[in-house]
Amino acid sequence: MNSFENRLAQYAALAVEVGVNIQPGQKLCIITQLEAAPFVRLVVKHAYEIGASYVHVEWTDEQIIRTRLEKSPEEGLSFYPEWIVDGRVKLAEEGAAFLWITAENPDLLNGIESSRISAVTKPAQTALQPFRKYTLSNDCAWSIVAVPTPEWAEKVFPGMESSAERVNALWEAIFAATRVDAANPIAAWREHADGLRSKAERLNESRFKKLRYRSTSSGTDVSIGLPEGHLWVSAGTKNKQGSVFIPNMPTEEVFTSPHKGSVNGTVYSSKPLSYNGNLIDNFSITFSDGRITSYEAEQGYEALKGLVETDEGSHYLGEIALVPFQSPISNTNLTFYNTLFDENAACHLAIGFAFPFCLDGGLQLSKEELAERGLNNSLTHVDFMIGNADLDIDGVHEDGSVEPLFRGGNWAF
Repeated sequence: MNSFENRLAQYAALAVEVGVNIQPGQKLCIITQLEAAPFVRLVVKHAYEIGASYVHVEWTDEQIIRTRLEKSPEEGLSFYPEWIVDGRVKLAEEGAAFLWITAENPDLLNGIESSRISAVTKPAQTALQPFRKYTLSNDCAWSIVAVPTPEWAEKVFPGMESSAERVNALWEAIFAATRVDAANPIAAWREHADGLRSKAERLNESRFKKLRYRSTSSGTDVSIGLPEGHLWVSAGTKNKQGSVFIPNMPTEEVFTSPHKGSVNGTVYSSKPLSYNGNLIDNFSITFSDGRITSYEAEQGYEALKGLVETDEGSHYLGEIALVPFQSPISNTNLTFYNTLFDENAACHLAIGFAFPFCLDGGLQLSKEELAERGLNNSLTHVDFMIGNADLDIDGVHEDGSVEPLFRGGNWAF
């Protein structure tokens, strides 16, 4: 087995053993694109080898997705198969884990009218809500990993001559970002998770009332309130069976959910956002009493508008995440055009639903009770990056005293 094949097998093992942490006798559902098939086969093989009882693969094809958006009559765009939802819910009820293996083209839907994209995505998000409650509450283990496509690799490495060279370079970047190159990748991940957990514990001890963000270079200046009883969470989390899993690989973040009505100011993007097959770049968003009141974008304005206008809840934030500027992903000096990676190279926020598990006792509360405690609800949840090399973040206590959390884009403690 050559070096690349060995690292590919280690990456598959990480996804199975650390990402979703498959237990003997457990089922696994993989949701992926056809382009990822060679890697998916490795994951399936490893899952069975460590004791999975059954592995189901749910395939999609990006070209068929584009063809539907180009050719389908308007009335056909809103259809989403109930049997897909029912199948996922049934698997979740049976304790299955869910692994998303993404293999995407960031420009897949360039030229498609945003209204047609919204006509597909919103009904799908609505239909999937009965399943999403299992992942949103961490009832089941779930994780996301990514593999290259020629289109994605060309976006990240446009200066390289051949497609094969670009894909290989992207594989190398993914291996580095996911610690596959460590002597013992699984042990390295567990050590990394422990480090992030210590940051979350430090923040939870502080019980800040709000955070204040400032960046001279970008112009970001925003105050974000935190709900009473908020919890900072890091890489590893437990499902209802008590198994620890890591939802995103890679991950460098410590995150919580903000108070819906307590965000004021303007934030500026620090990296492009790949959303629904379109790129949104050089954009800003302004908040007043939590609600998005205006937004601008040099590229992808209609896509940004479609995101913000998804529903009422998409006018508010559901997540704030702290990520140091000096991190393995940021230090590559690459823009990945993929949120799974770019969000772990910069502090970020998320438009849309908040996490019940980021509130003390939140998993036992109804939607109405969560709303009363200040958590947002929406059909969507989309991260966007605002962190840079001069971002300062202060934690503000109930008595008004201030504690530095970030200075110059990095942890201040």
